[in-house]
Amino acid sequence: MKTLNSHSVKDVSVYSQPVMEIIADLKSRPQLTEKELGALLRRHSHNYDGVFSKNLVIRTYRYLCETGELDPDSQIFQRLRMKPTRTISGVAPVTVLTKPYPCPGKCIFCPTDVRMPKSYLSDEPGAMRAEMHDFDPYEQTNARILTFRDNGHEVDKIELLILGGTWSSYTRDYQEWFVKRCLDAMNGKESNSLVEAQLWNENAVHRNVGLVIETRPDHIDSMEIEWLRYLGVTKVQLGAQSLDDSILMKNNRGHGLLDTKRAMELLRSAGFKIVLHWMPNLLGATPDSDRHDYDVLWSDKSLQPDEIKIYPCSLLSNAELYEYWQRGEYQPYSDEVLIELVAACKLNTPEYCRINRVYRDIPAPNIVVGSTLSNLRQIVQRTLKHRGQKCKCIRCREVRDITFQSDNLILDDLVYETSFSEEHFLSLNTKDGYLAGYLRLSLPIRKNDLNIEAINNAALVRELHVYGSALPIGKYGSDRKTAQHRGLGKRLINNAEKISLQAGFRKIGIIASVGTREYYRARGYKLSGTYMVKETNDKHMKQY
Repeated sequence: MKTLNSHSVKDVSVYSQPVMEIIADLKSRPQLTEKELGALLRRHSHNYDGVFSKNLVIRTYRYLCETGELDPDSQIFQRLRMKPTRTISGVAPVTVLTKPYPCPGKCIFCPTDVRMPKSYLSDEPGAMRAEMHDFDPYEQTNARILTFRDNGHEVDKIELLILGGTWSSYTRDYQEWFVKRCLDAMNGKESNSLVEAQLWNENAVHRNVGLVIETRPDHIDSMEIEWLRYLGVTKVQLGAQSLDDSILMKNNRGHGLLDTKRAMELLRSAGFKIVLHWMPNLLGATPDSDRHDYDVLWSDKSLQPDEIKIYPCSLLSNAELYEYWQRGEYQPYSDEVLIELVAACKLNTPEYCRINRVYRDIPAPNIVVGSTLSNLRQIVQRTLKHRGQKCKCIRCREVRDITFQSDNLILDDLVYETSFSEEHFLSLNTKDGYLAGYLRLSLPIRKNDLNIEAINNAALVRELHVYGSALPIGKYGSDRKTAQHRGLGKRLINNAEKISLQAGFRKIGIIASVGTREYYRARGYKLSGTYMVKETNDKHMKQY
């Protein structure tokens, strides 16, 4: 029997009756296991030439809800949802790739594929999707939204990740057009300008709650900061790769540690969230030098990223590094060495940082020699657990679908100092240490080098994030199975305002995405330039 799915069905209405029966069965049996759910779908397919897939049931159920034949039930979507971890962090991450374009870098470890943006391979899943849509930003964004929706995920809140090598090297008219078209896809209509698309997105069905780009440290200056804010960027992935100038030089990276430090200070002073890319096992590195390098990330006040991607260098035949290996001048780490290195890194990561990746998921056939452990994170986690050790990074503490009472959450204020600011990592945690939500508050300790009037002499909220499965905007469920929409964000903001006032700041600015502006307006903030800003005074102090 074939499987019925959304790609073979033009009109899901013909499946209304059996799907209504399936939904009724699901409601009467709330404790079904995944195996029992599969059996239920097979039983209902008895009179059809195929087996009902989750995808088809979800699409038909949405149709029935939209036509008013059934009432929407978030629990039904949750039970049918495919790949539920994709939106477990509270937003739908939509990744799109820019077109192939020359990169200013000449790094010897970087693969070259003329069909792809620099550093990407044509058989990587995201790259394949982008090529299928001819790298068109509208088509890529729209397709990912539809896929999420058809798989049972909520797509009201979208984090847009624009990848493709060095974003800052693309022409600015291309960048502006690219972002506008992504927003057009979210808005469901074509705008005449980026500013118009941003304005529409404030109240769109699919709101942009985060915009991420990736670039090089030597491309960040005050003018670039101003441009990124105009585009609506809120998070920057910065390719540091190493903190050792001699290793950077051997690998022909083209920038030094001072460039990374300068870029991070400028980004932090403008309120951006900073994701650092770090690559162990580069030419000239050793496991000991990599451990020292990782230690510097947290001991040097000019660094201390909010998130990190650990990308152990992979040896690829279409990279210049391959020639060094052929001459016997380079040797990738073994699996055992890499596991021990990543385990040490995880144990040394502070609680305010999120480790997004510990391995770049390059298809194994592309790797000439070296590790192909795509499940490296799971292996390291098991190793640490066996030793009675535990990583305390944000990702390892996310509450996910753990049930808890919001009134019992513990507020913690982790304070650390950077070269520019006193940082407060405000977090709401369960008694078992799981993280339900957090806010990054930056209190400048000296004047920044930027000319951004909106945030002059202001405390900065660089990020507000509440975890748990994504819920539709304005949906207030009572099932207690998600941290979202239970007042946690408001609680964190109130505490950030209190801390700012106590530190002498009478203005607080938020680097808000265009799709979050309405949320902050409801809390007394007004748009000033590209930031949401609130003026505070002694009257506000009394209310806290």
